[in-house]
Amino acid sequence: MNCERLFEIIESLNDEYIEFLTDICTIESPTDYKEGVDSVGRYFADKAAEKGWLVEVQKQPVSGDVLCITMNPEAKGAAVCFSGHMDTVHPVGSFGEVPVHCDEEKIYGPGVNDCKGGLAASFMAMDALEKCGFKDRPIKLILQSDEENGSRNSKKTTVGYMYEKAKDCVAFLNTEPGRRNGHIVSMKGICKFRFEITGKAAHSCACYNGASAICEAAQKIIRLEQYKDPEYITCNCGLIEGGSAENTVAENCTFTADFRFHSEEEKAEVMKIAEEIAATTFVDGTACTLTLASSRCAMTKTRQNMELFEKVRKIYVDNGLGDIEKIDSMGAADSSDLTQMGLPCLEGFGTIGGDIHKLSEFAYLDSLVLSAKRLASVAYCID
Repeated sequence: MNCERLFEIIESLNDEYIEFLTDICTIESPTDYKEGVDSVGRYFADKAAEKGWLVEVQKQPVSGDVLCITMNPEAKGAAVCFSGHMDTVHPVGSFGEVPVHCDEEKIYGPGVNDCKGGLAASFMAMDALEKCGFKDRPIKLILQSDEENGSRNSKKTTVGYMYEKAKDCVAFLNTEPGRRNGHIVSMKGICKFRFEITGKAAHSCACYNGASAICEAAQKIIRLEQYKDPEYITCNCGLIEGGSAENTVAENCTFTADFRFHSEEEKAEVMKIAEEIAATTFVDGTACTLTLASSRCAMTKTRQNMELFEKVRKIYVDNGLGDIEKIDSMGAADSSDLTQMGLPCLEGFGTIGGDIHKLSEFAYLDSLVLSAKRLASVAYCID
């Protein structure tokens, strides 16, 4: 199928959807701020209602509510699903009074690339498909609410809802940040551990009578931080808290360790490493409790994902979008879980940019049209 007319419509919508992206990124929505995440969801729900699309909501008591927006809900073909998350990482106010701004090349702000850019492109693609008269299949946009903390707040019920809405789809296209040269076919899994250490308090002048929980934590962190092989297991200890005063031996210290792995075999090795380091005492008089705070499976190269990649690749080449490569990623996303649940998934359909999880996060303005063209062409052409 030829996408020339579809692409012309997408290009004509560019200015409207730059404004759309600015609006949703101006609504700050860190994962733990349910009011903000829900406000983003209501923005999408209102826009979808104006078009007469079906809007379904899974209410959540702690996380933001999850939405499924469906265009052509009565169509008989197998659905194509677009998906992305509304939540971001930085506390409200981190980006200043005006959190979003543009220059000639880029848009800057919370979530412009991770991952509200992909959500805006998804809605743009659906809008263009409708304007093009496309009626062949349902197109679903699933708006996830707590991806950034691995859906810990919802106890993975948000991910379960995504699966229920997408389980019969012919393609699940996740709109995490994109790449110009291809799409992601594999991602590492994640295990996040909390190490809680107790020691014995003492005055600094008699520090030899104490047992420092901070010193014990430091010894453990040094050993955990040795795992830095991108082809194997990596570990980052990114958060630590402990002590009560600078002239007191610390009685308590807690830190987190973020492990990344490629497979279930590597995950078993991660569990062993964490348990052994937690059980080893370096400072006499200290003790450690280990808790698995959250986990996410790896996205592996399943047969159906590889078949979907080849279909997408042909659609792009046939419609002038260029050839693409298979990309292996060190990150993680909801498509990992949904791949394991048996859905045909590809990752990285969002806008293209950089500095995600930083105050300098940006997306290239021209990538919004590219992302929408990619999404729309797959929905329009896939068999």
